[in-house]
Amino acid sequence: KLENTVKELELKTIKSHINPHFIFNSLNSIRALVDENPERARKAITELSNILRSSMQAEKLETAPLERELNIVRDYLELEHIRFEDRLRVEYNIDEDTLDQQVPPMMLQTLVENAIKHGISKQMNGGCIRIVSVFRDDFYELTVQNSGHLESVTRNEGFGITSTLNRLKLLFGSKASFSISNMNGSNMVEAKVVMPVNYILTS
Repeated sequence: KLENTVKELELKTIKSHINPHFIFNSLNSIRALVDENPERARKAITELSNILRSSMQAEKLETAPLERELNIVRDYLELEHIRFEDRLRVEYNIDEDTLDQQVPPMMLQTLVENAIKHGISKQMNGGCIRIVSVFRDDFYELTVQNSGHLESVTRNEGFGITSTLNRLKLLFGSKASFSISNMNGSNMVEAKVVMPVNYILTS
């Protein structure tokens, strides 16, 4: 019982919270739209509200369906598109069969946010975010690819990577893995999560 309580506390502690810089940027973007495009400003407020509500709900969830997490990320990327405009391109390659797959809540959001911060925002001409979700053999693969180049990475280099590693270990033990690397033959970085299909560590 004590071990389960410790695990639950650890999960609550390392669940991703929305980056305050993102909220600040979003509010500035919305303020600029209020006079210029009131309808888009109203839509942006709804998107930001959805993200904040989902972030608060994440503390109560151990896992969530991928479809829920994708909806959060779509709202997030719509808001970032206001800031980056044509500098941000988004591609989705989602196997519909994976929409019910259980994943750690806000993990996809964290990986996409890292891709924007460390990839797209540093490219003069912006770039592309690609989200791929597939089943491969007995495992589920969730991948976030972004334009840019990864110079180096350590486990302490950013909350997103540390959080992802720790949450996967707590939920799936050694049955899940996380990697981030440059993709061969392209100016793209790939962050990949591999986990068992709808399996959660129970002991």
